[in-house]
Amino acid sequence: MNNQVFVRMEDICKTFGTVKANDHINFEVNKGEIHALLGENGAGKSTLMNMLSGIYKPDSGSIYIHNQETKIGSPKESIEKGIGMIHQHYKLVEVQTAKDNVILGQTGSIFLRPKKLSEKLTKIVAQFGLSVEPDKKIYDMSIGEKQSVEILKVLYRGADILIMDEPTAVLTPQETKKLFKIMRNMASEGCAIIIITHKLHEVMEISDRVTVLHKGATVGTLSTKDTSPRELTDLMVGKSVNLSINRPEVERGEVLLSLHHLNAIDNNNVKVLKDMSFKLYKGEILGVAGVAGSGQKELCETIAGLYPVTSGDIIYSGENIVGKSPREIIKKGIAMSFVPEDRLGMGLVASMDMIDNYLLKEHHNQKGFMIKRGPIEKVCERMVEQLEIKTPSVHHPVKQLSGGNIQKVLIGREIDSNPQVLVTAYVVRGLDIGASHTIYDLLNEEKKKGVGILFIGEDLDVLLELCDRIVVLCQGEITGVVRAKDTTKEEVGYMMAGERIEGQVVAL
Repeated sequence: MNNQVFVRMEDICKTFGTVKANDHINFEVNKGEIHALLGENGAGKSTLMNMLSGIYKPDSGSIYIHNQETKIGSPKESIEKGIGMIHQHYKLVEVQTAKDNVILGQTGSIFLRPKKLSEKLTKIVAQFGLSVEPDKKIYDMSIGEKQSVEILKVLYRGADILIMDEPTAVLTPQETKKLFKIMRNMASEGCAIIIITHKLHEVMEISDRVTVLHKGATVGTLSTKDTSPRELTDLMVGKSVNLSINRPEVERGEVLLSLHHLNAIDNNNVKVLKDMSFKLYKGEILGVAGVAGSGQKELCETIAGLYPVTSGDIIYSGENIVGKSPREIIKKGIAMSFVPEDRLGMGLVASMDMIDNYLLKEHHNQKGFMIKRGPIEKVCERMVEQLEIKTPSVHHPVKQLSGGNIQKVLIGREIDSNPQVLVTAYVVRGLDIGASHTIYDLLNEEKKKGVGILFIGEDLDVLLELCDRIVVLCQGEITGVVRAKDTTKEEVGYMMAGERIEGQVVAL
């Protein structure tokens, strides 16, 4: 690692209303360094990086790029100074080729000679070890290939400072290894890389140094080889935290939910669920693993009565619920806690407070013409205390809470409805370690009560530690059903990529 400083941020302050998002933060990244930025939700990571990428301007403090004090007034100016942001959700035009996506929006791109452009792209691909075919359409690419195109875009524009936001969130373990190899290649070629992630094991594997933020301030910068996940967690949270995820042994009961040869198609007549069959038992957490777009969303929505089924059955309490309305399914005891990218997109109304959002689901259970708010207010206050929801009061609009607290409101409401089956999708997406463990503990308590939980997640380490069994999906098809304690992350990764491993399908 070179000690030439590429980025230095000194005494950065940023306030939104009464909230101090960044409070005199100091942060620096060297040439050839992979530097991890850690912190709880609301610690100020995104705000700090948004100032480096030109989205926000600091209220006070200084930013130095290549030892030159710099004012970054816009994302365009950030790009011109050699800073490239690779977002978690890719910004690519699916019907265009990799080459087309690289030159989109660039000044003078229409005058580029195709041969010269191809030569330059081929040189960058070889130099950094990227997995990109310049003439391949984006819609024909894997998730890992799409990410490589995003990296190619910023490298082509001359970036030598790269910010990567949750870069492994939707990758298989095999794709993650390839990405880490690319990142090491970029560092060895002199790039400075900033990685924002909640996955501590990846921080330990890939980073050279770590800067930890807590409540908008810098706690410290440590050399990765001289620290541990436990120390980093304690610094992030501000107290000692147990990192292990419990998997309580609960005697598995009767079948609660059974899917038989379920098929569904999208608006383009493409099969999104293909002959899907599995069972969910009383007192178990059944995980669902798969790269993004493997049918997880459609699976959730078919169970909830929101997505049309072309054939097959969903049996609950001896009855086929295919064709039932969402309200009928909820009344039967199936709760849905689905957390999409837009956390307010399903189930919560942004302008309403916790009480009104709770009543959206509960009102039809109340008798009489008048809706009683008093009992619901007490339930919400108990939820705030139990889940440590940070809100001025239960009367505060949900849209003004942080993303993590919105998720707690959503899952708290679903659990409080005392379901027999609980479907959770991406319920800890973007949550810090402390908040995630609160959710895991809640799910385990429901499991002990005999609730059957379908847990759709992105982090394979969590799936393997928390779940009893794991259903693995690839392009809408089940490629394996495994006992979590008897399999490995690598085996699940291969199945996510479409391979079927002999002996790894257990009783459905």
